[in-house]
Amino acid sequence: MSGIIRLLDQNAERWLLLVFYTMLVATMFIEVLRRELLAYSSIWGEEIVRYSFIYLAWIGAAAAVRERGHIRIDVIMQYIGWRAKAVLYIFGDIVMFAVAIVAFYWSLETVLVSGKFGSVTHGLRISQVWFLSAVPIGFGLVIVRLIQSFLRDINDLRNGRPVYEGDKLFD
Repeated sequence: MSGIIRLLDQNAERWLLLVFYTMLVATMFIEVLRRELLAYSSIWGEEIVRYSFIYLAWIGAAAAVRERGHIRIDVIMQYIGWRAKAVLYIFGDIVMFAVAIVAFYWSLETVLVSGKFGSVTHGLRISQVWFLSAVPIGFGLVIVRLIQSFLRDINDLRNGRPVYEGDKLFD
């Protein structure tokens, strides 16, 4: 059981990103063919693409937090020691955690209100709750990844190791 949880922890976002990206590309491809060949397009295709992209963005945000791949200005990090880096990363995680908690709360409230009044999408006629849930799910994943990052940084700091800085896209 522990192996499954570890596997899910390592690859959950990747698999979800793959599913939503595939759904987005396949639906967009089908809709372009329908529009160009049949001169007809559907409302549901546009909605699937839009909501897949929203899920893709929020799950990608959690993956970026996990890998420390989110946008940051790190020019100062080249000039300070590893302990100061650890403190700055921990401080950044705490600030981001506070923002994520507030955003999670307010986005969850939006989902609950939508569920209470039974709003549906225009084309698919599916409860809007499924699509509005992308934001609290994304922020929930961000919160989990921030806690993991915080614990990893504290552990590294206690053991005298430099903190994980993530992979660099450009050198």
